[in-house]
Amino acid sequence: MDALELARWQFGITTVYHFLFVPITIGMAFLVAIMQTVWVRTGNERWLRLTKFYGKLFLINFAMGVVTGIVQEFQFGMNWSSYSRFVGDIFGAPLAIEGLLAFFLESTFLGLWIFGWDRLPKRVHLATIWIAAIGTLLSAYFILAANSWMQNPVGYEYNESAGRAELNDFLAVLTNKVALVTVPHTIFAAFLTAGAFVAGIAMWRLIRRPDEDREAFRSALRLGAATVLVAGIGTAVSGDFQAKIMTDVQPMKMAAAEALYEDQQPASFSILTIGSLSGDEEVFSIRIPKLLSFLAEGDPNAEVRGINDIQAEYEQTYGAGDYKPNIPVTYWTFRLMIGMGGLAVLASLWMLWATRKGRSPTSRWLLLAAGLLPFLPLLANSFGWIFTEMGRQPWIVFGLMPTSAGVSPGTTAGEVITSMSVFTVLYGGLAIVEIGLLLKYIRAGLPEVEPTEPGDESRPLAFAY
Repeated sequence: MDALELARWQFGITTVYHFLFVPITIGMAFLVAIMQTVWVRTGNERWLRLTKFYGKLFLINFAMGVVTGIVQEFQFGMNWSSYSRFVGDIFGAPLAIEGLLAFFLESTFLGLWIFGWDRLPKRVHLATIWIAAIGTLLSAYFILAANSWMQNPVGYEYNESAGRAELNDFLAVLTNKVALVTVPHTIFAAFLTAGAFVAGIAMWRLIRRPDEDREAFRSALRLGAATVLVAGIGTAVSGDFQAKIMTDVQPMKMAAAEALYEDQQPASFSILTIGSLSGDEEVFSIRIPKLLSFLAEGDPNAEVRGINDIQAEYEQTYGAGDYKPNIPVTYWTFRLMIGMGGLAVLASLWMLWATRKGRSPTSRWLLLAAGLLPFLPLLANSFGWIFTEMGRQPWIVFGLMPTSAGVSPGTTAGEVITSMSVFTVLYGGLAIVEIGLLLKYIRAGLPEVEPTEPGDESRPLAFAY
């Protein structure tokens, strides 16, 4: 493989790995804040213990997200300098605000939350975790606004002499219609992931160690499972809006998601398709009539354009070339995204049913579901981002810059292989540390708490609280 292909593989691997931690961070910040709020309002000690238990897991994940996120910036400069130069004037403003405002709120107030236990008044201390949680939302918004510009460039003018896009309407970038549908979809997916994380751990504890803090983990389970259900509905509804905007600005991506080569009216949605080796002829499929028309246009009888028609249009607009993304990748990641998210919702419904009216779950199948539940939304998020980025190909900035033009001109295949090998070893080590720490504290269970008064200097400033 040449430097371009290797750079794409490296970017995909490191980005997906980093994004494993992002949705948990966003969602868990709010769920931990909710737990602490319940404790402050009710004085029930089990909610304090749950706050500290899940707060510890949240902090481990947050630290990993920060560490893996740093690699992204390094990678842009190393492998994608031409792309960085092209979008630098556009991305500079939202990413600077993300760092100076959003991440400042996250890091500063999270630090106050970590070290402020029993040193700050209860309600002041509670406010710190809520502000940190709001910071995660703001951070997500500015980053997604930058990514949405790659999907639908707005608020810019092209400087031909400089060979780059230059910002002329910052508000247009922030209110990009792609960003306005992508942000809620991503946030709902984050809550889906965090809810599954909380519920899966709680169910595992209830089945494996039913005599330890049963009522506390039952409360956590029901909070997490309810979050999954609400977030699942939000993810589906926001995803429907997103599909319609995607059809408007990137019709090729929608056609590729269905592997639809010819225009179709009305267009059905295939749950499963087996095609020829070339991928351009269907052999067998299981279909839902008119569903693709509804997803794409909001009208079950609408026409959906096919790959061949859009390819011909793009050739006239952009010149000769292949403007089709990798069809098998887009087709299957779209379905795996939906399928994994749906399974998470079904598993949460099962857990709520199994624990209704104070029942104690014992099923080994339910234990297996508890072990798998946290991973289902994580996989759904990953497949969703792979679909989003691969479905845009061959563009790195849609309609403006092909991916082949974004790679650093001086980067060699050997250099990319070397850095990819280093990242692989580093990420492998971090994964071992992350999993080891999570398992250690999950097995340890809820921490014991001792009442202390604000200002008690005997309280250690420690991660273990």
